[in-house]
Amino acid sequence: MTNPLPFLAMLGCCVALAFPARAQDIAPQVWVNAGLLSYHLNRNNDYRERNWGLGAEAIVAPDHALLLGTYLNSENRRSHYFGYQWRPLHWQPQGIDVSAGAAVSAIDGYPTMNNGSWFLAPMPLLAIDGKRAGVNLILVPNLSQGVAIAAQLKLRIW
Repeated sequence: MTNPLPFLAMLGCCVALAFPARAQDIAPQVWVNAGLLSYHLNRNNDYRERNWGLGAEAIVAPDHALLLGTYLNSENRRSHYFGYQWRPLHWQPQGIDVSAGAAVSAIDGYPTMNNGSWFLAPMPLLAIDGKRAGVNLILVPNLSQGVAIAAQLKLRIW
């Protein structure tokens, strides 16, 4: 398995250079999660739906975030991921931040995807963030496994 750290460093530099923000535009935030819960629409297979792990999301600008983590995937294997979120649509009902967009992540560990090696996964998402707690709702399209809906509960630590 290839070490993802060089890719993460390169991704962070690219985002920092590509999206310079004025001081008043950026409110850096760091969120942590314990993996995700998934519901697979294809109920014929015995997929793991409690995908525990450890992950982080760093919001570096209002529309941009970086992702990093590991979890037990739906095929009962350890996956690692790093990626980027673009959330250009924003609402604020009842003081709760809601944003929608897409994430693109590099993920490994799925035997049915690229023989367990790294692959890119684009996914639409909806983020609902309170002051200290939030949830990412993710649509996980997969031609070999079918569609899954995932919820990633998260806590803000900074």
